[in-house]
Amino acid sequence: MSRIGKKPITVPAKVSVAIDGQNVTVSGPKGELRHEVHPKMKVKQEDGTVLVERPNDERANRALHGLTRALIANMVTGVSEGFRKTLLIEGVGYNGDLRGKDLVMKLGYSHEIVVNPPPGISFAVEDRGTKIHIEGFDKQVVGQVAADIRKLRPPEPYKGKGVRYSDEHIRRKAGKTGKA
Repeated sequence: MSRIGKKPITVPAKVSVAIDGQNVTVSGPKGELRHEVHPKMKVKQEDGTVLVERPNDERANRALHGLTRALIANMVTGVSEGFRKTLLIEGVGYNGDLRGKDLVMKLGYSHEIVVNPPPGISFAVEDRGTKIHIEGFDKQVVGQVAADIRKLRPPEPYKGKGVRYSDEHIRRKAGKTGKA
């Protein structure tokens, strides 16, 4: 059995899960998420928990078992607590600022970059614009928005300038040496 797939998903009191055939809808205080489960997977709800079952032990079904359980667990966590990614901006003159709900970034280009938040995503800026928090209830969207912002100016290995995740380590290079 899949260790992840066989774990039951506990549903908090403020979250409701509706299973309609292959469609799973999870709603809570932060929002509502829907997911269509693979036809081979069976999703059941029993007294405050959600269980995912697979038909047999084929390799593809074992993979789908853990994946399906993880996606539903992320939906439950997202609508109850939400997700957060933190980005750090390093470099002289590099910073971010909020203008309404939009994130305005200065990353060494000749122009400012304006990032509009998709529905369900909010930005927060700390430390004079060098720390950006991306918050939302859909884990996939939060991660994609963070990756898109990081892609605007990825960190470079010589001085470490750019946008990076808060838990990301940049391998530094020595660079050239002068004439001796």
